[in-house]
Amino acid sequence: MEPLIQSGAALVVLIFASVHLFSPKLVFLDHTPRSIWLSAAGGVSVAYVFVHLLPELSHFSSLLDLGDEAGAHESSAPWIYLMALTGLVVFYALERMAQQQAGQRGATSPAGAFWLHLGGFALYNFLVGYLLEEQLREEGVFGMLLYAGALGLHFVVNDRALYGHHGARYLHHGRWLLAGAVAAGWLASLGYEIPEAWIAGGFGFLAGSVVLNVIKEELPEERESRLWAFALGAALYAALLLAL
Repeated sequence: MEPLIQSGAALVVLIFASVHLFSPKLVFLDHTPRSIWLSAAGGVSVAYVFVHLLPELSHFSSLLDLGDEAGAHESSAPWIYLMALTGLVVFYALERMAQQQAGQRGATSPAGAFWLHLGGFALYNFLVGYLLEEQLREEGVFGMLLYAGALGLHFVVNDRALYGHHGARYLHHGRWLLAGAVAAGWLASLGYEIPEAWIAGGFGFLAGSVVLNVIKEELPEERESRLWAFALGAALYAALLLAL
């Protein structure tokens, strides 16, 4: 079973890395009003978090050994959701920093702002890669396909935003850094096992980060986002998850 898990995770890593490397070519997505496909992808990502990932966090809390059996649920659940809040706040801070440093949207950002912004997303991708095998063990092959689909679409949304912020720097350096970070996270999971509590916290951090990174792209008025596409993507993906 373990070789099968590793092979499945390696395939998903390859898919995620390919998304980062080739998403700058998707220039047809960059227009106003916002692309229907980007809004729908955002809806899919949010549906995955709220319908699947957040409920899974309560399952992880029951597996943690943070105290005696009677008190485990009380002590673990706040920790996991605190990590979700941390993920949201960290990426909100990174986004505000990038906007303030670059000035108006579309301006070239300073090198320091670029590396700080990309460093945050590299950590994000490292975490995604590290958690892949755990996700496969918990969800099975079909669950991993749903995870890969939702996160792959989410990466496209993120990549278009990062390319808009940083332009040529993202094209020449950023996409390679993010592709490598996913692979590095997966390779790290093969050689180092972190405690269960931190794995659960990692999923919480990921959930909060996904929510913020999707909503920040959909809400600004100047984007003229497609509400119907966002809602349709969320509804269809949520229906798929609930039907399983």
